[in-house]
Amino acid sequence: MKPFVLLSIRAEPLAAVDEHEAFARFLGVEASGLERIELGLTPLDLDLDAYSGVLLGGGSFTYSDDPATKSERQVRAESDVFALLDDVVAQDFPFLGACYGIGTLGTHQGGVVDTTYPEAVGPLSVTLTEAGSHDPLMAGLPNEFAAYGGHKEALTTAPSHSVALATSAACPVQAFRVGENVYATQFHPELDLAGLATRIEAYATFGYFEPSQAAALRAAAAHVDVRHPARILANFAARYSLG
Repeated sequence: MKPFVLLSIRAEPLAAVDEHEAFARFLGVEASGLERIELGLTPLDLDLDAYSGVLLGGGSFTYSDDPATKSERQVRAESDVFALLDDVVAQDFPFLGACYGIGTLGTHQGGVVDTTYPEAVGPLSVTLTEAGSHDPLMAGLPNEFAAYGGHKEALTTAPSHSVALATSAACPVQAFRVGENVYATQFHPELDLAGLATRIEAYATFGYFEPSQAAALRAAAAHVDVRHPARILANFAARYSLG
């Protein structure tokens, strides 16, 4: 079985390990079935033919930041991902980007990312579009569902040729597709309540919220049933796993 590969921008060990475990668990594969590559440390040299699909997770990089303020690692990561997306889109290769992934794919494809639609860390309400309700990656999801998110930037304008799959009142572009196999979500399909608690701990001083709010955020999240987004990862694995 060809593995999937997770491209990670997380330098925080606690969050990085948890992210990999969560993606593997909800894809339904062993840890060995999901390779993990840390972006920005060394040049990315990925042979797409060796994988069933590519996933790009989130993290503390903010695409719309002034380029002069970006670290060397972030600049290299962005350059490498853009080069990879050239091939991914051209081949219509299975790809799913989450959070940072939607901004990166969206920008690569001509969309606009800025800080107009931030969302607080925690649960949020997502609504499928008509196209989303018929998309195979969204199969099994209700038309409205709760998901976990938290971001400083988002797409204000989706790529003109993309297919809108999900939206929300606070952040209009929650998911889209390019071609037939290239996907991105603003929310995190890999997050459950335990994973959200790990992220809150890991990023308490990164400006997403006041550190004093951490306990309240965890408590508020526990009162919302977030179980549907993980279905997206199960559908991704079922659709694209290759022998």
